[in-house]
Amino acid sequence: MNRIITRSEIEDRIAKGQAVVIYEDLVLQLDKWIRFHPGGDKAIHHMIGRDATDEMKAYHCDDTVKEFKKWKIGKIQKQWHNFVPPIQGGQFEVLENQLSDGPELLFKWRNVDTSGQFQDVSSSRRMCGEPEVKIFPKIPQGVVPSLKLTEAYEKRIVTDPSTIIDNYDNDLVKKDLIDLPDLDPKTQKWLSDEYNKTHQAVIAANLYECHYSRYLKEFLRIGSLFALSFYLLFYRDAKIWSAIVLGAAWQQLVFIAHDAGHISITHNYQADNILGMVIASWIGGLSLGWWKRNHNVHHLVTNDPIHDPDIQHLPFFAVSTRLLKNVYSTYYEKFLWFDKLAQKTIPIQNYLYYPILAFGRFNLYRLSWTHVLLGLGPRKGKAAWFRYFELAGLTFFNYWFFYLIVYRSIHTNWERFAYVMISHITTMLVHVQITLSHFAMSTSDLGVTESFPMRQLRTSMDVDCARWLDFLHGGLQFQVVHHLFPRLPRHNLRDAQPYVIDLCQRVGLTYSIYGFAKGNDVVLSKLAQIGRQAKTMLDCAETMRHEAVSEKKIKSIDASGDQAR
Repeated sequence: MNRIITRSEIEDRIAKGQAVVIYEDLVLQLDKWIRFHPGGDKAIHHMIGRDATDEMKAYHCDDTVKEFKKWKIGKIQKQWHNFVPPIQGGQFEVLENQLSDGPELLFKWRNVDTSGQFQDVSSSRRMCGEPEVKIFPKIPQGVVPSLKLTEAYEKRIVTDPSTIIDNYDNDLVKKDLIDLPDLDPKTQKWLSDEYNKTHQAVIAANLYECHYSRYLKEFLRIGSLFALSFYLLFYRDAKIWSAIVLGAAWQQLVFIAHDAGHISITHNYQADNILGMVIASWIGGLSLGWWKRNHNVHHLVTNDPIHDPDIQHLPFFAVSTRLLKNVYSTYYEKFLWFDKLAQKTIPIQNYLYYPILAFGRFNLYRLSWTHVLLGLGPRKGKAAWFRYFELAGLTFFNYWFFYLIVYRSIHTNWERFAYVMISHITTMLVHVQITLSHFAMSTSDLGVTESFPMRQLRTSMDVDCARWLDFLHGGLQFQVVHHLFPRLPRHNLRDAQPYVIDLCQRVGLTYSIYGFAKGNDVVLSKLAQIGRQAKTMLDCAETMRHEAVSEKKIKSIDASGDQAR
């Protein structure tokens, strides 16, 4: 079907509830495919109205590309300029209400009422992916942020506490605009073209070829850790050391599950997912399906405070001042309140960082069971049966670990408690590794003109380490490389690093990389900065409250005096 579809017709289709996505010059209608999409519904929701060519190529193999091309309904004639997707607050008009096809970009700031950043949606019919709460994007539809467009980052006179954190966020936006290439469509198209040249070079270098001998080493290492843990428990009664070694085995298993979730081991969807679910659910007690749904969104809208679940950790952490304003999470579909607990923890979050991460695995249990029991993954298509396989796996994990190991093999409640806590706290390293690559990076909203490669390089950082330590980091030390080429086998990420460095040098983007210790320091510094902004805002609110009370008392006294006279 080669019918030319106009921009107005695409807007009309989206306004009427269709999930329309642009791939190359093809117009894809995916609303009937969403329920079958193995990567989850949210991933498609964030691409509605956008040119998703780079994202779809990065996350899908050639066979899958052929599959989703079947959903094409026509073509576009010229370079596409992105709409803001409905899930991100985009507003669309049905065709009869549009004056004309109109200019594709409006280089001016629209006066949108954002007095409440989020409002209830009263309409009974919502667009595909549109939340129940209306969201007003920081960068309105058609606006291209630039240093000339001062509305994108200007400071305002402090009239209420929220102005303080808005000004801080705008300072960071201004810094990004100074440091980054222009966000106009021409420049961003050039960046995309250069990224695709780099991607083709990576493919030509056979870096998508997985060397299974390296995974043999991984399984031998992890198998040895499990064997040693059980030996220490059953034959040496060394419970503490057994728990530590078991935690280390789980930490290493996460990396293989991560690879399998990205279909980067065998490159076969079913094979990799079965392997990943056995490792994650049956051996590790975690849901691979939950992780995939969460992680796919994270890759697409990395470090967006409203949309990326990987930085939505209130009331314990906030890496953006925008999270201090009771934001509505489009992933969790609920408000993340800056409540009384958050007001106590966020100002000191840099001190709580490691203690809270020590309990991260318990939170993953909660998220995993919620995902499986509520059926949040695909219920149709080739991934539908995963839910039941994972349910069996999570049940089996609780049987072999909590019942056979903890309850039957350890005889006092205190020792059982200690074994569980030590084994789980030992996995803290992986939570540090995961947060390390993003917590310190940009959280600015730069609008929908920003290209895929620029967003990934702006929001991710790598960790520098010796090659012999790669096993400890499990590929997570190359998050920049991984975010640009997510299906690349983990053991080839180091070999792909020079290609990324060359890309950055060609296009003028920064490749962020720190040593492990320095990276931790940068993260703690960022957490401390946001904590200080939270405290300043709270102090300002308290001062204004006291002034209001004092003014009220003065007026009351004056009124009493007038009555006495």
